[in-house]
Amino acid sequence: MVRVINPYTRALLREVPSHADAQVVAALADAVGAFAAWRSVAVDERIAQVRAGIDELRGNAEAMASEVSQQMGKPIREARGEVSTMLDRADYMVSIAAEALAPDVLPEKPGFVRRIEHAPLGVVLNIAAWNYPLLIPVNVVVPALLAGNAVLLKHSAKTPLCGAQFERAFSEIGPGRLVHNLILNHDQSARLIADPRIAHVAFTGSIAGGAQVYQTVAASRFIDVGLELGGKDPAYVAADADLDFVVPNLVEGACYNAGQSCCAIERAYIHTDIYDQVLERAEAIMRDYVLGDPMDEATTMGPLASATAPAFLASQVADATARGARLIVGDQSVVEGNFFAPALLADVANDADIMQEESFGPVLPVARVAGDDEALERMNDTRFGLTASVWTRDQQRAEHMAAHLDAGTIYQNRCDYLDPALPWTGVRDSGKGSTLSRYGFFHLTRRKSLHLRIKP
Repeated sequence: MVRVINPYTRALLREVPSHADAQVVAALADAVGAFAAWRSVAVDERIAQVRAGIDELRGNAEAMASEVSQQMGKPIREARGEVSTMLDRADYMVSIAAEALAPDVLPEKPGFVRRIEHAPLGVVLNIAAWNYPLLIPVNVVVPALLAGNAVLLKHSAKTPLCGAQFERAFSEIGPGRLVHNLILNHDQSARLIADPRIAHVAFTGSIAGGAQVYQTVAASRFIDVGLELGGKDPAYVAADADLDFVVPNLVEGACYNAGQSCCAIERAYIHTDIYDQVLERAEAIMRDYVLGDPMDEATTMGPLASATAPAFLASQVADATARGARLIVGDQSVVEGNFFAPALLADVANDADIMQEESFGPVLPVARVAGDDEALERMNDTRFGLTASVWTRDQQRAEHMAAHLDAGTIYQNRCDYLDPALPWTGVRDSGKGSTLSRYGFFHLTRRKSLHLRIKP
């Protein structure tokens, strides 16, 4: 049994039976059979059936939000926002599926028909994380089904009820069971990844976990792997920034979902001319967070999902202050259990752990920079590369910095947001591959060239 623990009460929420080896074998065989029939279903019909599954999710929205809050501690208002965003992403991928999956027809060549089809892969294994337990799987499940694949969803042991929601919602579509939710241990997952019937692995999680998945695949087969891993996403606030707009967004970018986001702002570089103003405004905002029961509508920050996370964050703060940083906000004596009070640090050295290693918590380490060039140098001083944000009124500055920043997504006056029309991707240790947008279908299909001589 998998014990699902409520991170707020630290009490047992539910026990969920894990799958025995024989059940995993049966689920994989079932998915292979379902794929064999589903791949031949016309795209328009797939779209209609997947849309019906999304409507099932939509009809269960409030129950899903409640489950998210209770399993991983997200305030109920944020959990409702996750449900809404999940549905928006699903709807968008449905809206572009017909065009994205349509064959590419080449220019006419007398006596020949030439086109490139986007053929489904087979069974996709989706290993999902707990921090956004609805958004992460929807990025794979919906486009995979639209493309003609079957899906095995292995959700985090912290949030297995969310995986069950996807299986339930799509249980009636297709000629067979196209989505299976599996509760697996590490060894079972490794064996499944190595099984030749798995055609693609999509993993969201830690760098260490991604490396294990990649090594397991590379050691045995030549299939592709999508990896969405960590981030240490920088923000630069230029001297011309609108502070009334910027500072609340900067703080929210660091503290939303208690900072448990791979694309959260995890380090900020502030132009020296406005440095003190930004710190003063950020301090006031961070002191206003209400920590408490995530099911209480008044709560604006819930507990961290992992019991070990507060101690890890405390060690990062201690390392930073030992190197000369000032802790402006962040009295941890006022909290207990899985909570971590939002922490604002000033004058943080760029080689401090909190500037280099993913925090995954409500911390905002800040450093002073003299201008754009110094900001660029420090922002690129990382092994990660998921997102970076530039806060300025000057689009030319933003374009210049975007051209020189090494990250998958560059924002101007925005952060911590996934536009489903844009590919979600990372560089370096932040991963490989893309989800969302029309490019989100690429790793879930293979190019199939048709070269037909019609006049021998």
